[in-house]
Amino acid sequence: MTQQDPQAAGQVDGMGVGMTLPVMEPDIGPDCLQEWSELVDAGPFSSLCFGERIAFDNPDALTLIGAVAAWTRRVRITTTVVVPQLHDPVLLAKALATGDRLSHGRLTVGLGVGGREEDYAAVGADMADRTMADLAERADTLRRVWSGENLTGATRAVGPPPHRPAGPELLVGTHGPRTLRSAAQWADGLAGMALDANDVAGTELLFDVARDAWSAAGRWAPRLTTSFWFALTETSDDPRGQVHRHLRHYMNWLPSQVVDALAPTAGFAGNLAELRGLLARFAAIGADEVHLIPTSEDPRQVDLVADLLS
Repeated sequence: MTQQDPQAAGQVDGMGVGMTLPVMEPDIGPDCLQEWSELVDAGPFSSLCFGERIAFDNPDALTLIGAVAAWTRRVRITTTVVVPQLHDPVLLAKALATGDRLSHGRLTVGLGVGGREEDYAAVGADMADRTMADLAERADTLRRVWSGENLTGATRAVGPPPHRPAGPELLVGTHGPRTLRSAAQWADGLAGMALDANDVAGTELLFDVARDAWSAAGRWAPRLTTSFWFALTETSDDPRGQVHRHLRHYMNWLPSQVVDALAPTAGFAGNLAELRGLLARFAAIGADEVHLIPTSEDPRQVDLVADLLS
């Protein structure tokens, strides 16, 4: 793999490209996660990403932030996404501030309400809290804790303070225009997800909603990111089948016939040249960053995409 200048990391026509850890693959161990993290950090990628689930066999996202901070030195660490309704808000603020300090300010946090009832049930959370108003309130609590405000009445405010005075960048994780408009009051941008990676026009519409909503709220232009699953012909004899197998495992809370109907168009399955062309299309609509989500734990994917970006 060609070594890259960190200042020019992960650029496709001016757009950053992040790589997601294969945390939703079965039987992922620490050696695999460390190898992927170190490869991503050594390459041209702009972000190293991972998401949260509770009722699943993936590693805990908040714990993983600390490990990834230790395994890397350069790359931005992005959670896509954490569901604050599944956590005590003050403890969540403490954990994220710790992650921001351990990574020397490299943490970006995607927040969303989530869609899995079983995750809420696993931690005794109330699905009635799965609202945009509650999400905004919890985001406000994070920032108040990070600012040093004493919300608990203890002898000292909850710390540590984050590395950056305002705390980590907060992105809203959503597919929906209504949620996006609501989040314009508190989020720094969008952590989107393209179920069908070829539907670039659909992503562009969501980006336009974000731009209009942030402008109407009198705020600066939002950070616009999206993500999609991928599988490469260079590492798989059946990339579309690889995506399908991944979704059967990851989307285990849905009926199998729903997953099977989604799989033929989900994400991206093709060769590196086609992937480069797709990334260029996202750059053309003004994406600040695209996060690639692997559908296998094969680390060759990191090297191949790194060489593509170089």
